[in-house]
Order: sequence, then structure tokens, then C-alpha cells
Amino acid sequence: MSRRRFVTCPFALQISAERERVLSDGGKGGISEEGRMKQERTKFLAQAALIAAIYTVLTLIFQPISFGAVQFRVSEALCILPYFSFAAVPGLSVGCLLANALAGAPLPDIVFGTLATLIGAVGSWQIRKLSRFLVCLPPVLSNALIIPFVLRYAYGAKELIPWMMLTVGAGELLAAALLGNLLLLILEQQREFIFGREYGSDQL
Repeated sequence: MSRRRFVTCPFALQISAERERVLSDGGKGGISEEGRMKQERTKFLAQAALIAAIYTVLTLIFQPISFGAVQFRVSEALCILPYFSFAAVPGLSVGCLLANALAGAPLPDIVFGTLATLIGAVGSWQIRKLSRFLVCLPPVLSNALIIPFVLRYAYGAKELIPWMMLTVGAGELLAAALLGNLLLLILEQQREFIFGREYGSDQL
């Protein structure tokens, strides 16, 4: 009676080893922690870049009503996005910087306008867990308090500072609160598809 010889295929051994590695990773598709972190960073940068681009385009398209003592920036509706992702904080800030620069705004407006947007975005991120409808308030407050001084000293606006605080705040309230909360309700229906399962989490 002859003995059968089994020849082990190197390719089969490789498949078996790969299968063991996948199983040892807990069925996570074999993605290492480093790979997962790289994916998260890529997603973060992509979201931030997209938000910046949309903000810039919207501001420039509606440029006639985006600047001045009485202004209504449609792009400020995006200020609710920190509710979903921290990527909106740099995204909105860079978007404001680019929009103001491309529109030919004076340097003080580029600097302090961006600062107002950054402060508002960080504030929205910080209070996102209190109520989804409150995330629009920090941008309203930061712009109402900072932008009137920009209008006075960068554009030479003659209106009283308190009056410009009222007009800028009103325009910001309409854009961020009215349009922003409407956008929030729409995006929340597809939040996992757009922002992932960990939207609004503390993971950056």
C-alpha cells in the first residue's frame, strides 16, 4: 500500500496566515490601528477641505450681500456643522479666510473676520451636546461683537458700534439660526452616511 504525499502550497500557507491575522484583529478587516488612524486623518482633512471650499464659493457667489454693516452671508448657514464634525472648525475658518482674501477685503477683515469665525466654530463644537439648536448661537455672538469694529476701522463705517452689532447680529441670526438649523435638520437625516458613525464624538 503506497503512501500519499501532500505537497503544501506556499500560496495556501499565505492565505491561511492572512486569515489568522484577520481573525486575530477581531474581524475588523485586518486594518491595523495605524491604518485606521490614517483613514480618520484622511477623512478629517477631506471634510475640512470640502467645508472650506463650499463656504468660500457661497460667500463669493453672494458677495454683494456678504459684506457691509448690513450683511447676510448665506455661507454662515454652515456654522452649524461643528455639531457633526470637528473638521468644520478648521474648515469654516479657512473658508472665511479664503473668501475674504479672494473678495479683496482689507487685512483687518481677513484677520479678525477669520478670528470671529474660528471663535464661533469652537464655541459651537463645545456646546454641541447641550442642544442641537444652540450650536448656531456662538457664531452669532462672536460676529456681532467683533465684526462691527472691523467695519468701523477697516471700512470706515460711520454707524454707531452698537447699531452695527445689532445689524450684523441680525444678519448672522438669520443665516446661522434660520438657514443653519434648516440645514442641520436636513443633514441629520443622513448624518452617518455623510459624517460617519462617530459624528459629533470627541474623536478628532
